[in-house]
Amino acid sequence: MNRLKEKYKKESIPGLMKHFDYKNINCPPKLEKISINIGVGAATQNKAILDNAIRDLTQITGRKPVITRAKKSISNFKLRQGMPIGCMVTLRGEIMYEFLDRLINIVIPRIRDFRGVSPKSFDGRGNYSLGIKEQTVFPEIEYDKIDAIRGLNISIITSAETDEEGRMLLSSLGMPFKKV
Repeated sequence: MNRLKEKYKKESIPGLMKHFDYKNINCPPKLEKISINIGVGAATQNKAILDNAIRDLTQITGRKPVITRAKKSISNFKLRQGMPIGCMVTLRGEIMYEFLDRLINIVIPRIRDFRGVSPKSFDGRGNYSLGIKEQTVFPEIEYDKIDAIRGLNISIITSAETDEEGRMLLSSLGMPFKKV
């Protein structure tokens, strides 16, 4: 069993049950999925940029990304409906816990001038979104083999119904939130 999942079962569930006064062990919120997304707007001009973004995301997650396509045509951006503009991966189960463990313990501390993640990035339903400006903070990425610095969006989807429940869940798992 993954050590973060073990921590969730042994420490987080009892802590959340005590804090929110849940009666049933199935009531505390849990992680449902993690979605990682790289948007590559310049891929409309050069297809190799999208291939490199797919390679980077594959190295980071260990899964092959899905290519996301434009929903509408926008003439100012030289964008047509159906053109590839990014890639994304959705992680669930053991792989999700493994990725979150690496994110919290290895990747986030490697971010330059890091003072904690924003506690305001919740969506109102307990889901958390995090943006990383450089893919080079991941140890899987070899700095010599990248063609450009790309940012990525990480969305952590939970079964929490409120932001407070989601914040307590993530902080019990070790997410380093800023002190407000």
